[in-house]
Amino acid sequence: MRRLTAILLLCLAATPVRADEGMWPFDHVPVAAIQKQYGVAITDRWLDHLRLSTVRLRGGCTGSFISPDGLVLTNHHCAQDALVEHSTPQGDLLADGFLARTRPEELRCTSYEVDVLVGMEDVTAKVRAAIAGLGEKAANEARKRVLTQLEKACEDAARKDPKAGPLLCESVTLYQGGQYYLYKYKTYDDVRLVFAPEYAIAAFGGDPDNFQYPRWCLDMALLRVYENGQPARTPNHLRVDFAGPRDGEPVFVSGHPGSTDRLLTAEQLKTLRDLEQPVRLLLRSELRGRYLQFAKQGAEEARIVQDPLLNVENSLKVRRKELDALHDDDLFAAKRREEDSLRAGMALHPDLQVAGDPWREIGAAEAAARAQWVRHDFVEEASGFNGQLYDFARTLVRGAAERAKPNDTRLREYTDSQLPFVRQQLAAATPVYPALEKLRLAFSLERLREWLGPDDAFVRGVLGDESPDALAARLVDGTRLADPAVRRRLWDGGVDAVKTSDDPLVRLAWQVDPEARAIRKRWEDEVEAPVTLAAEKIARARFHVYETSLYPDATFTLRLNFGAVGGWLEDGVPVPPFTTLARLYERATGADPFLVPQSWLDARPALDLATPFNLSTNNDIVGGNSGSPLVNARGDLVGLLFDGNIHSIAGSYWFDPENNRAVAVHPAIVREALTKVYRAEALAREIGAAE
Repeated sequence: MRRLTAILLLCLAATPVRADEGMWPFDHVPVAAIQKQYGVAITDRWLDHLRLSTVRLRGGCTGSFISPDGLVLTNHHCAQDALVEHSTPQGDLLADGFLARTRPEELRCTSYEVDVLVGMEDVTAKVRAAIAGLGEKAANEARKRVLTQLEKACEDAARKDPKAGPLLCESVTLYQGGQYYLYKYKTYDDVRLVFAPEYAIAAFGGDPDNFQYPRWCLDMALLRVYENGQPARTPNHLRVDFAGPRDGEPVFVSGHPGSTDRLLTAEQLKTLRDLEQPVRLLLRSELRGRYLQFAKQGAEEARIVQDPLLNVENSLKVRRKELDALHDDDLFAAKRREEDSLRAGMALHPDLQVAGDPWREIGAAEAAARAQWVRHDFVEEASGFNGQLYDFARTLVRGAAERAKPNDTRLREYTDSQLPFVRQQLAAATPVYPALEKLRLAFSLERLREWLGPDDAFVRGVLGDESPDALAARLVDGTRLADPAVRRRLWDGGVDAVKTSDDPLVRLAWQVDPEARAIRKRWEDEVEAPVTLAAEKIARARFHVYETSLYPDATFTLRLNFGAVGGWLEDGVPVPPFTTLARLYERATGADPFLVPQSWLDARPALDLATPFNLSTNNDIVGGNSGSPLVNARGDLVGLLFDGNIHSIAGSYWFDPENNRAVAVHPAIVREALTKVYRAEALAREIGAAE
């Protein structure tokens, strides 16, 4: 055992790991390392309070309770769907901002759900027992079945327990199959919009400044969760320290990082580098051009395309820098060293002997993935059928078919645990814009024809004699799925209602579904099943040696990261960790994206121009950490995470402690804004920003 450990430590020595790297599950936080590096003693009570004060926004963000009355602090860009939902041509809340001066004025966000992690249960032994001795395909099916059964049993037990109350139970895979957990959430489905500033100040600098630093963004929003029609009681909430942190001060990020690929094999990274990332960059680049042209048609077109345009521009920058990272020879050299060392260690230790070579098995599966990926992406992942309306149709068709099956044999996204959120999304008052839907659907149908070929039988079956433009126009003009009441009726009517519907988009989804399911099944059998089983073999070897001294990849589950406030050197030039309000006005040009809202121009004489605006830290974060609270050693909130610098994008694959930086809103500018710009006295008092 000591010899194996020595071999693996040599691997780590070749690719050093800093103590502030890592996104740690709350039950595996390396408290000794934190104490040693920063002199901060982390207690179970401190962790429990922070965990129960941090919330997950199911759309892909994080937030935190900052008052006893259910007030949630998150990012403006995490609240954009709520702002768009309540906007009209006469009142654009995304552009103009929103403030509820009284609680009756708070706006219901019908597509939002907020979750709080209240428990974690290790079910690794149960999962392994269910798949023991099975082949790849059978093990893959058994694993999904037992996870669904465990989720259902967990929720049933909670409903019977008067102390627990209803819970959402979700299975979580950690360490590429080294561990399986049930995460138990208290869920709030009544979420209301309280405050958001104007877009111009929330995203000052726009796309040119995105993933850059220094920054001047008030990327914040306030939501409130309700229970039984009243603001929820949230005794676990964070005190805001408006003085903020000092340069070099230890700070902690509690949040839900979406995904990282740091534990993937070199062969899996090659698939990303050579196929997935280049194709998606091409598609998003052209879609961005279509959006920009659409925006030039008029003010209303510019308004309705703003949110999707922001999303595609952000995605483009992320994928471009991720592709740059995947072309870094040092990344692959480090990955190869790690694999060679672990393979050598497995060969030397009897407890870690496995049948076959898991890296070679993953390599064979990746070859199959590269052969299938384009068709899988365009048909099963629906890249060839873009738009909200088609998403609704596909959900109705799939949901009707899956709900007719026993719970543990369904597709995982339609199990009983997931159905309440699926129905909520279908029933939400999501605005739909026919002109934009036609653009998106026509574009994706064009690309479907381009990538699969005009003579492909599936493509011919979809398009028939119509052009992508003509088919998209006919489908969007003929559908009634923009009406949430129609969607609810079809969902509640089940298979009969959906199957007999004459809605053209529903009919298309029925037509596409058999081919999509066949593609999915082949992918699961030939790619997912062998990769999952081989990854579990590697994970068990890695986990056997390191246990939880290494952190798992991000999975949009709650994690803690520790670091310190600090800048960095950019081409030898120091980048300071703090920006101040004065420079905002100096950078303003009066034109988008460097436009300061009139409210901030009017308030300028009353503002303290020395107020800190944004700050940077060396915390290890990725997408999903948006809205995460930055807390100090006392557990007080001292920042609101909203971005990283350009170097942080490579954090999907590895962490560079010298250059990766997280970017946060400073609490001092939050107080300055609420008290002097927006005169939000009640809110300021609620969070301790005013007497």
